[in-house]
Amino acid sequence: MKLNIDYQEKFEQRHIAPNEQDTVKMLDNIGVNSIEELISQTVPSIIRLKNNLNLPAARSEADYLNDLKKTASKNKVFKSYIGQGYHDVIVPGVIQRNILENPGWYTQYTPYQAEIAQGRLQALLNFQTMVIDLTGMEIANASLLDEGTAAAEAMFMQYSLRKNENVRVFFVSEEVLPQTIDILKTRAAPYGIEIRIGNHETVELNESMFGAIVQYPAAKGEVYNYS
Repeated sequence: MKLNIDYQEKFEQRHIAPNEQDTVKMLDNIGVNSIEELISQTVPSIIRLKNNLNLPAARSEADYLNDLKKTASKNKVFKSYIGQGYHDVIVPGVIQRNILENPGWYTQYTPYQAEIAQGRLQALLNFQTMVIDLTGMEIANASLLDEGTAAAEAMFMQYSLRKNENVRVFFVSEEVLPQTIDILKTRAAPYGIEIRIGNHETVELNESMFGAIVQYPAAKGEVYNYS
């Protein structure tokens, strides 16, 4: 049996989708003569391109993967500096495989669904359940937010709940991680919030501030008593 390489190499031939006969039946069932007619009836003309897409010629999967490998080979590995909130840890193999590398998070269904996000939620649920089992607490919580975004959300919550609407100063310890401070500044700008950075040990907190944030452990690794 002679294998048709050209046929096998085409992505569309292996795609799970209606064939020509199925398409004709579906079009007949909904009362249109062609895919083009269906599109013209459902997609507003004002948002449709009038010209053909300027795309290069299609490539085979093998050709594309080969070119992708050449591009990937140009990557360079540089020294990674631990710190600034990122610390080296020992991850148990069972956690790494079943939580961080679990293909079930992203391969259960079609690639058109938000399986990554759904998988992250499921991973967090597993993590919270494990914390409850280990600590005996009735409830545990874990967030999808990274540290910087979580800090910005906390600042905005304090801003929204402030009693004096004229107060716009938010104190930030100078030992908060720099990437977190940058996100705080970005979130503060549209609302006219003044980010005041200083020493948390000497600052005088007063009614001119609606909130404050400190780092634990601090940027340099110190653990302060914030009580």
